[in-house]
Amino acid sequence: MNHEQPHWSKIQENSTVFGIKTLLFIYQVFGRAVFNVILFPVMAYYYVSNRSAREASKQYLSYIAPFLANEKPLSSFQHFLQFGDMLLDKLLVWMGKIDLSSIEFKTPSVVENISTSKRGALILVSHLGNIEVCNALRQRLAEVKLTILVNTEHAQKFNSLMSQLGSNTHAELVQVSELSPATAMMLSERIDNGELVVIAGDRTPEQAARVSNVSFLGHNAPLPQGAFILASLLKCPVYLLFCLKQQKKYEIHVELFSERLKFSRKTRQQELDIFVQKYAQRLEHYCIKAPLQWYNFFSFWHKSTDSTATKETKT
Repeated sequence: MNHEQPHWSKIQENSTVFGIKTLLFIYQVFGRAVFNVILFPVMAYYYVSNRSAREASKQYLSYIAPFLANEKPLSSFQHFLQFGDMLLDKLLVWMGKIDLSSIEFKTPSVVENISTSKRGALILVSHLGNIEVCNALRQRLAEVKLTILVNTEHAQKFNSLMSQLGSNTHAELVQVSELSPATAMMLSERIDNGELVVIAGDRTPEQAARVSNVSFLGHNAPLPQGAFILASLLKCPVYLLFCLKQQKKYEIHVELFSERLKFSRKTRQQELDIFVQKYAQRLEHYCIKAPLQWYNFFSFWHKSTDSTATKETKT
């Protein structure tokens, strides 16, 4: 089977505005308990009908299993159910229904440093946990504005929907299919104004040519270089942010990744590889903490040679 698989942006995040409103309606009228009951057959259908997502989930779970000590085997269907639960939380965050009382900042000193410095920064996130919870930074950091870069065509629709539903978020979703000079200039202006720019580092754009093959969960995986190249262009501090749901509460981990990414011409590729690998190590570390919360239902390893790598990143 060597046929080309649909890209994740077309098979995973293809929810329509109608679908989003339906999810909210069920929750608002019937509550979370009924929502969870309805979620089961919906995710069962998605699980059965979406073979590529199912196989990607199984591959990921098989790769992470050796890193999980003394735990019961995890199933792909559990993975799908967690994804459905996250979708509701995603909407509730943007509606202001999940606030600081539901969130614990595990590294408050780092967050405080971002606040007091008054400097713009780039925040590297992942598709582990609920990345929309990073909107809580807006509540924690008062008037700081967030610009969240996404790879899907639904950013404009989602911004419009949030306005219709009365969301008061200071975050803006911006669709970026490629990092053009115009995009870099726009983001640089926002950084200069003290804003935070958020971008995921664990998904490869559909036509991306620039990747680093790194060790991730014991196997070679292609991670995109785009976020790291952008960081070097913006000449600003770079932070990592991971959001994990533990029981009914979210934990936010914020780490300083680099005061500034700067690459020399002669060793640019090698330096990029080092930083992308460093990011992969931290992503792996947090995936092990919440293995069912990495919602990348795409054959993440299929573009690499996928030869087994040394498990030197286990933490």
